[in-house]
Amino acid sequence: MAADRLDEVLDAAYDCLTRYGVRRTTMDDIALRMGVSRSAVYQYVRGKDDAFRQLAARLHTRALRRARDAATAEDASYTTRVRGVLAAKLDLARGLTGDSPHTAELLDDKARLFGDICGTFTADLRQLLTALFAEAGTSATIEPAEAADICLALVTGLEAAPDGERLLGPATEALLTGLMTAGDAHGHDGPAGLGRDGAYGPSGLPARCAAEA
Repeated sequence: MAADRLDEVLDAAYDCLTRYGVRRTTMDDIALRMGVSRSAVYQYVRGKDDAFRQLAARLHTRALRRARDAATAEDASYTTRVRGVLAAKLDLARGLTGDSPHTAELLDDKARLFGDICGTFTADLRQLLTALFAEAGTSATIEPAEAADICLALVTGLEAAPDGERLLGPATEALLTGLMTAGDAHGHDGPAGLGRDGAYGPSGLPARCAAEA
């Protein structure tokens, strides 16, 4: 199928990215990695720039899907739902920065090729978080959009921390204690009838987006 073949092209582009970076990768490199001719690769992408743009879109789309699933998990507490949204961003960033110094280029919101994709991803996460805070209720001095921005700032900091994944749970719990109304911050039954959540329990989400199908 064409979609399967495109996935192979993007997988090969990612492998080349880990080795050479965006600038040094060529269509010949991608074709060699796939074991096909360069003309065969052109059947699925218009060129190297198109391949990397589609690669960035694929990774961010998967992460956003995770975030949306977490945000709409009505059987989970607000704390778990917020943590799930933040985990989607953290896992994307940690996965890309861990594979190679070059793969972090896919996170650059100033990049010519895919900066708009990165920016839209962050804006979509902000919208999800704002909606969650509007539904759950925030403390009197914090607007839902401000609470969303604070959470995004938290996860951005954790992206650079050596043990960011471990810290996400307790950091989110502590932050939400100040941002949300008292009951919801600790996972008590809220307006949606959500049950109590363990303070540092697992989010129930799959592994990092790079490992998803």
